[in-house]
Amino acid sequence: MNTTTVRRVRPGTAALWMVQVVLAAMFVMAGLPKLSGDPVMVDIFDAVGAGQWLRYVVGVLELAGAIGLLVPRLCGPAALGLSFLLVGATLTNLVAIGASPAIPLGYLLMAAGIVWFRRASIQALVAAVARTAARR
Repeated sequence: MNTTTVRRVRPGTAALWMVQVVLAAMFVMAGLPKLSGDPVMVDIFDAVGAGQWLRYVVGVLELAGAIGLLVPRLCGPAALGLSFLLVGATLTNLVAIGASPAIPLGYLLMAAGIVWFRRASIQALVAAVARTAARR
């Protein structure tokens, strides 16, 4: 007799993964124009005044964060990193370019929620790094 184990996914876990996928898609859509040199992105980073190198750094971080959100072991740390990036984006919108902070704040709330619910994966990564450092 063939017995198959059915793995049930809890609704909260499924909802969290859906939020992660949506946020990852948003960061891909935000990162690609920065890396491809979209004229709007070039103009925005000119207005910031930090140079175009920052556009590339932010684009790479956004794409790396998007990928990290989709990797079970990295989703918590990726959301934490994106949260820091979004704090910077919110402040930049407010101070440097005078734009509404609504979009980065909305994404920040999503990322912060992921950080909260994935805090165990963040703690596990910190513990693994600490163990590795202690062995040296």
